[in-house]
Amino acid sequence: MPTGFAQAELIAVLVAVTTGQPRVMTIERGGGLPSGNLESSHHSLQAGLRSWVEDQTHHPVGYLEQLYTFADRGRGMDAGIGARRISISYLGLVQEQSVAGADQSEWHGWYEYFPWEDHREGRPDMLGQITRHLHDWAEGGGASRAERLRRASFAFDLDGRGWNEDLVLQRYELMYEARLVDEAGSLQGPGFGRPMMADHRRILATGIARLRAKIKYQPVMFELVPDSFTLLQLQQTAEALSGLRLHKPNFRRQIDQHALIEETGEIAQETRGRPAKLFRYRRAVLEARALAGSRLPLSRD
Repeated sequence: MPTGFAQAELIAVLVAVTTGQPRVMTIERGGGLPSGNLESSHHSLQAGLRSWVEDQTHHPVGYLEQLYTFADRGRGMDAGIGARRISISYLGLVQEQSVAGADQSEWHGWYEYFPWEDHREGRPDMLGQITRHLHDWAEGGGASRAERLRRASFAFDLDGRGWNEDLVLQRYELMYEARLVDEAGSLQGPGFGRPMMADHRRILATGIARLRAKIKYQPVMFELVPDSFTLLQLQQTAEALSGLRLHKPNFRRQIDQHALIEETGEIAQETRGRPAKLFRYRRAVLEARALAGSRLPLSRD
């Protein structure tokens, strides 16, 4: 890259929920997120990202929104002296399918990278290890000891006030600062979670946090279920994204109260259990409620 020039790089956090598990599209054997340079022929950033993703992975993108943009001099291995690489990250919601003709792309569960974020089966055991390391790190902070303890307590629920599932990025950044993840180098612990190249795991954390917050007030969750779905599929999708087990009667009661879905008149072809009705979402109602700020039912178990 010539000195003094800027180059725009697009990075995609593409999310799907498959058989009740949240998944993210990756490259480099799970070590990075899909990315590519913005070409001058693209009339917009979103068009550039859609074109790159579809060309490289043969994977159509539905819902798409920008996460954040950063521009640091010398960022990236190929940046020249004085060059600035502008990285623009996007969150996309898709239906997982085989990635034909894209040998470099594959799907991975996002809890491979953030196993401490999955509380569907209770508080993960590794959180005990993480919090012990964080406590040691805070105690060694000298004048910043109290501030470190406060941040760790807030992010990791050390005071028993309740786990906040939206603080994905804050928790990762705290672990990075305490050198508990491989990306930080000079590890002070075992290196929790699967690492990614450069700052791609931080970008993934940003995408997860954004989506966890957004499903509470916008109907984006319906982008991740089939056109026809059962109530169980819908609840499992919400649980997969939030990392929490939800209260089944409350979830279904609130779905009914908000008139979010309607029956299709068909029955799911399942081999076990009682026949389950199929539903579809009512887009007009969802859009109206999103504009009015109505919250979706995510009451915890």
